[in-house]
Amino acid sequence: MNLFDNPVAAKSLKYLVSAGKALGDTTLPRRTQELVRLRASQINGCGQCVDIHTKEAAADGETAVRLHLVAVWREATVFTDAERAALELAEQGTRLADGAGGVSDEVWANAVRHYDEEQLGALVALIANINAFNRLNVITRQHGGDYRAGQYVV
Repeated sequence: MNLFDNPVAAKSLKYLVSAGKALGDTTLPRRTQELVRLRASQINGCGQCVDIHTKEAAADGETAVRLHLVAVWREATVFTDAERAALELAEQGTRLADGAGGVSDEVWANAVRHYDEEQLGALVALIANINAFNRLNVITRQHGGDYRAGQYVV
């Protein structure tokens, strides 16, 4: 299915893209946003989103080493404590069905230590937004590999 050719899917995508663009106007660092998008997309097996967010992060100056280590961030030394808090929140927020009770109090408290109220709101909305994109793409079997940085301006 081509999501852009389907009138209902295209209309839904328009709103998801708009919500994603609103996150760009927040103080949540763009690098953190791309790391979170990438990690959630890895968990959900969304090839298209992994492709998009790897390339967008690289275009924004993210290093290849950090991009390669996102999948194993707990065992990597290249992420800040704030980025680790965001990645952990992203994982628990993405794996809601896998956990007993959703995001733990400890993970939330750690995020609160590193992000202010605006940034926390952005982080939660970002996690929900990328998970919606992942589901649309995985369900319709969208593939990664052909994306060019800047192709979908977010």
